[in-house]
Amino acid sequence: MKAYQIQSPDGLDALKLIDLPDPKPGPGEVLVRIKACSLNYRDLGMPHGGYARNDKMPLVPLSDGAGEVVEVGEGVSEFQAGDRVAGCFFRDWERGPVSEAYLSSGLGGGIDGALAEYVVYSEKGLVKAPAGYSHQQAACLPCAALTAWNALTAANLTAGQTILALGTGGVSIFALQLAKAAGARVIITSSSDEKLSSARDLGADETINYSETPDWHKAVRKLSGGGVDNVIEVGGVGTLKKSLASAKVGGTVSLIGILTGRADAPSPLPILFNTLILRGIFVGSKEMFLAMNRSIEVNGIEPVIDKVFGFDEARAAYEHMQSAKHLGKIVISLE
Repeated sequence: MKAYQIQSPDGLDALKLIDLPDPKPGPGEVLVRIKACSLNYRDLGMPHGGYARNDKMPLVPLSDGAGEVVEVGEGVSEFQAGDRVAGCFFRDWERGPVSEAYLSSGLGGGIDGALAEYVVYSEKGLVKAPAGYSHQQAACLPCAALTAWNALTAANLTAGQTILALGTGGVSIFALQLAKAAGARVIITSSSDEKLSSARDLGADETINYSETPDWHKAVRKLSGGGVDNVIEVGGVGTLKKSLASAKVGGTVSLIGILTGRADAPSPLPILFNTLILRGIFVGSKEMFLAMNRSIEVNGIEPVIDKVFGFDEARAAYEHMQSAKHLGKIVISLE
């Protein structure tokens, strides 16, 4: 079979299309013909050596894959040939609290991922795609959508809350859609008026151009009447100080990304003085994935796909992600 492999920590030049043996499922495993994959910001780091627990080399990249079950191994009862499925980000995190072992089973990081014609999944690391979803849509869910779901539900999302989402990438757009479906108000930021217009079309109640409003945290506090309930913080330490200032007393900052790099962290005093919760969010479990899919089906939520690339255009898909010009998700199609 054909697969992509990152063969060294030398950047995108190390991403190679190679031939690998056709995989076979063992006991408790499921063979899936991959029909679509999607990229996440995390994937840009893998060709440069990855990060803790996610530095396997050589590596078949990408956590997010969806396709059709071809064959099941002995003892598999949840799936059968023909099922439309998506892989879980963490192969081994089925339910309950996270553990060190679970965090070492991230596809496309700690273990080989989905950018291949066929992938063998553990039965516990696979879910059925939401009803009516295409393979391309299902491939958008494992990382970005589940991260947004975990960030919102861990902070006890309820109708009437106000959510701040930073930027218009995959996580933030899913957070917008999921929060609106739950009856929350959403404020979203971007440096692009065009992207902010698209966010309003998707239901954003308020938008802020942070290039035009450098003190965007002040605008957030004004628009929210004193601070938001939950900040979907994908920027990292470069934006964390203003995110902490955007949260209401007793609010939550859901720390997800490192888009702004790894500068020194801001003072923890706002967390103390405003009794804030600063929670690290690292995708989620299969149990969370199944709950999210039920919400997606009930609310008719569809992923926002910015652009679709062919399998032979994988490098171009990475470069498009790197340009940060996208809104929502970037997909690679194998169909």
